[in-house]
Amino acid sequence: MMKTRLLIATVIAYALAAPVHAQNDKMTPIAAPAQPNAIVLNTGPLPGAKAQESWHSQYGSVFARNVTVATLTPFLPDPAKATGAAVIVAPGGGFRTLSMNNEGWDVAKALADKGVAAFVLKYRLNQTPQDMDAFADEMAKMFSGASRPNRPPTDNPAVTLAPQIADARAAFALVRARAGAWHVDPDRIGMLGFSAGAMLTMATTLYGQDAKPAFIGDIYGPLAAVKVPADAPPLFIGLAADDPLFGNGGFGLVDSWRAAKRPVEFHLFEQGGHGFGMYQKTTTSTGWFDAFARWLGMHGYLKPKA
Repeated sequence: MMKTRLLIATVIAYALAAPVHAQNDKMTPIAAPAQPNAIVLNTGPLPGAKAQESWHSQYGSVFARNVTVATLTPFLPDPAKATGAAVIVAPGGGFRTLSMNNEGWDVAKALADKGVAAFVLKYRLNQTPQDMDAFADEMAKMFSGASRPNRPPTDNPAVTLAPQIADARAAFALVRARAGAWHVDPDRIGMLGFSAGAMLTMATTLYGQDAKPAFIGDIYGPLAAVKVPADAPPLFIGLAADDPLFGNGGFGLVDSWRAAKRPVEFHLFEQGGHGFGMYQKTTTSTGWFDAFARWLGMHGYLKPKA
């Protein structure tokens, strides 16, 4: 069930967000990096939040946690090569942290290089201990099954992910409001998510009301069957067969999209684990971005609308 998958993602997705050969797995607190282009969204502070946003490095990347105020950071292409298409990028991290480099900024830069405007969504997160050691202990306890996150007694993503869906809707609204300044076609805005960010992408598609992404990408998210809207957008999926989270859960999401006669492309890589993102690994999962870009091109998003 969705609630169970969110729990598993919370426990494991964070721990497996690095390449298998990475040595620097220690979480080291860092000052919040400069984010001069980040735009505060209008969804307000996370209700009841006490811990303040903090950042740390791990696996040669940077992560944010205790995000209480959502922001959107634009990565705009050279106007000479802009296609008018845009993507809201949702990093993963089990709704307790965000992999800002590997599943956010690096992805956005690669999209902008293709002429696609990209916007990294730093969405609000579940609260974790402010102290880094306490946070690490909490994750270890969750990993051992000694504790469970406090979630509402429902499996309805529209409820369990309400703050995050609100952030995604606000992101779409902002991009559409500034479409002229950012050289974006308001009808050609998609969403791409990783792990928990993929869950948010799917929840935004199904429950996001006015968000209405033109296309969506689900990278190592759960593939449980869903009720597909009649106007569901084209869907791109990338998953490694050896993903310890979702590699053995069946392909119900693919079947759902096909049964609804909606466009879907599915790449099942032999190896890659969970959380490969933009890390350069020896596995073919590293090629997911090139495949996604070709898919965007097939749907006409890598050139201006005729």
